[in-house]
Amino acid sequence: MRRLFSTLLAFSVAMVAPAVATAADTAAAWPNKPVTFLVPFPPGGSTDLIARTVAQKVGDKLGGTFLTENKPGAGGTVGAAYAKRAAPDGDTILVSSLGPFVISPHLVSNPGYDARKDFDFITVAVQAPNVLVVNANSPFKSLKDVIEYLKANPGKMTFASAGNGTSDHLTAALFWQETQTEGTHVPYRGGAPAIVDLLGGQVDASFSNINTCLTHVQSGKLRALAVTSAKRSPLLPDVPTMEEQGLKGVTVTSWQAFAAPKGLPVTIRDKLRNAIVESLNDPSIKPKLLELGFEIVGNTPAEFEKFQAEEYDRWKRVIEVGHITTN
Repeated sequence: MRRLFSTLLAFSVAMVAPAVATAADTAAAWPNKPVTFLVPFPPGGSTDLIARTVAQKVGDKLGGTFLTENKPGAGGTVGAAYAKRAAPDGDTILVSSLGPFVISPHLVSNPGYDARKDFDFITVAVQAPNVLVVNANSPFKSLKDVIEYLKANPGKMTFASAGNGTSDHLTAALFWQETQTEGTHVPYRGGAPAIVDLLGGQVDASFSNINTCLTHVQSGKLRALAVTSAKRSPLLPDVPTMEEQGLKGVTVTSWQAFAAPKGLPVTIRDKLRNAIVESLNDPSIKPKLLELGFEIVGNTPAEFEKFQAEEYDRWKRVIEVGHITTN
């Protein structure tokens, strides 16, 4: 009996060992097939830019082929759901802004994924603040002017955004909640047309992403009253933060991050994360991103997971208190 048990045990070990070795070999050999950076938005936006910029450099560093594919729709949830259904083998990586990770799940019924459970978080690549901007001819010269006007004239000041549920829309909603004021939201189909109407005087203000409004602020066509980051932007060093002006609850950044379908081998995750961070800080890339208003983050998977949970709960509260919908 003892001899039979030993024979069976040896047979079991022999059957399991190749499977374990195969899994380890697969992770070690990655990337041995083309890897897709899946962007859940149309080409040409900030997320698409980050994905394509990083893809080429990561491919160079890891010796593989990294491609960018766009799957837009429903605030990014179509692409995120598609990425969730992909095999967790490192061949499909979701590259997205904060929307599908922490905003759209609260606005879209049945998005097709659970943002808290269906992904392995790799790294937040970059972040960029929003900027409270008004037309250069506006009577508002400071954040204080805006708050005082809103308190005296509830609902009369208009705030443009790139659309319902976007970062600039929710930043405005958070601002109203924190200052106990009320403005009027004017949604557009993207940040560019919102800025066009702000330049034309059709709307009063916007919490525009710095990438969208920077050139107009630098040219003097728009006046920047505050940035929403914790520290002043090096691109707008003379513009104070919200916190500097006494408003601590409206510290907000837009961000782009990398994640994978749940179950990604840790070896692949760490290899990819290190290559992404190295690429972002490469001398041929980092200065160009900084010029566009992107700040390099490159945090760890654990830090990203904690950050995502905090952001998820934060925007959930803002959306619920503000009764915000995508309509």
